[in-house]
Amino acid sequence: MQVSQRLTVEVIDITDPADERVDDFRDLNSVDRRPDLPALPGGSVGKALVIAEGVLVVQRMIASRFSPHALFGVDRRLAELSGDVVEGAGGIPFYRASKEVMAEVIGFHLNRGVLSAARRPQALTVAAAISSARTVAVLEGVNDHENIGSVFRNAAGLGVDAVIFGPGCADPLYRRCVRVSMGHALLVPFAKSDDWAGDLERLRGDGFRTIALTPGEGSVPLRQAVQGEKLAFLVGAEGPGLKEHTMRSCDVRAHIPMSRGTDSLNVATAAAVAFYEALSR
Repeated sequence: MQVSQRLTVEVIDITDPADERVDDFRDLNSVDRRPDLPALPGGSVGKALVIAEGVLVVQRMIASRFSPHALFGVDRRLAELSGDVVEGAGGIPFYRASKEVMAEVIGFHLNRGVLSAARRPQALTVAAAISSARTVAVLEGVNDHENIGSVFRNAAGLGVDAVIFGPGCADPLYRRCVRVSMGHALLVPFAKSDDWAGDLERLRGDGFRTIALTPGEGSVPLRQAVQGEKLAFLVGAEGPGLKEHTMRSCDVRAHIPMSRGTDSLNVATAAAVAFYEALSR
C-alpha cells in the first residue's frame, strides 16, 4: 500500500529496554499501564495513544488522519516500509531495535516486528461522520474488541461509509481493534453517540432507513428490509442483541434467514451479510 506523501523518519537505535524514549510502546498487554488506554477525567491513567501493529496497519496509519509521532521496529520492517517512509534529519523517530529488545519493552514477542504510535485527534461528531454517508453501521453494546475490529474490516470491504458507536461499546481504538480491523478502524469514519435517542432520530431525519438486525418476532427477511437510498444497520451485542427501546425507534426489524436450527450469526458476520445486501442492490 502506497501513500501520497512519504513520512520522514530519523532512525534511532535502542539497545536498552529501559530507555524512556520508547515508553509509548511499553507494556502493551498491561491491563492498567498500556499506552492505548483512554485518558480518564482528571488526567489519571492512559496516554490515549493509538497503536498500529504490523507493516500493513502502520501503512494505513500513515495514510489516515491518525498521524504517527513515533515508530518502533526491527531493521527488516524498516526496509519493508521504504515505500512509505524516507530517512532524514528532523523526521519523527523510528526507534530501531532487535526483536529481543522489542519483546522486553512491549511485554511479548511481536512477530509483526513494527509498531507506530499516534495521538488521538479530535473525535468526529455523529453529524460529521454521517454527513456524506449512504450506508452506516450502528453498534449498541458491542464490547468485544475483535468483533469491533471485524466490523470495521467488513465495513471497509463492503462499502459502508461510517460506524456509529452507541452505549456500552468498547473502545474502537484499542490496539486489538485496530489490528483485527487491518487498520481500517483508522480509515473508516466513526463517532461515539452521546445522545443515543437523539442520534437515532437524527439518522431518520437525514433520510436513513434504520434497520434493526434481530432474529426476534416481528422481523422481516433482511432482503425485504433493504430499501431506500440511505441505510443504517443497527446491531447489538452477542447474546442480548439490541435493546427493545432501540428497536422500537427503528423503521424496521430484519432477520437473516437461517437453516439447521441456528437462530443467529456472530455480530460481525451478521453485519457483513447486511452490508453485502446493501452493496448488491
